[in-house]
Amino acid sequence: MAVTAIGDYPVLPRDGVENFHGNQLVAVGWDHHLMIDAPMAFPLPAGMPFAALVGEVIPVAYSPHPEWEKIDWEAVTWTLDGEAFVPNMEASLEENGIGHKSVIRFVTPGLDGLWG
Repeated sequence: MAVTAIGDYPVLPRDGVENFHGNQLVAVGWDHHLMIDAPMAFPLPAGMPFAALVGEVIPVAYSPHPEWEKIDWEAVTWTLDGEAFVPNMEASLEENGIGHKSVIRFVTPGLDGLWG
């Protein structure tokens, strides 16, 4: 059955930064830990220190994982939007180059998920 459009349908994206009340969406994923299979997105203020992301936000999502308590945060490696990244823990998300819809991934050497 053929379908005929009866007019133009405007594209109205609903995930623009202006729709998040001063926050931006930031996705965070813990590589090799498939108990939580995809990055989780959080609406966060651009001025939030990276240390607060690590100490307050990420634990909400990932602390139920049995390996969480074993993480050596000094050994963690990070990527930001697909590129290697060394965060400044005291700087804000914005100062670290993290923007709306950025994806942050972290790898915990020596911890490779429940079954390696």
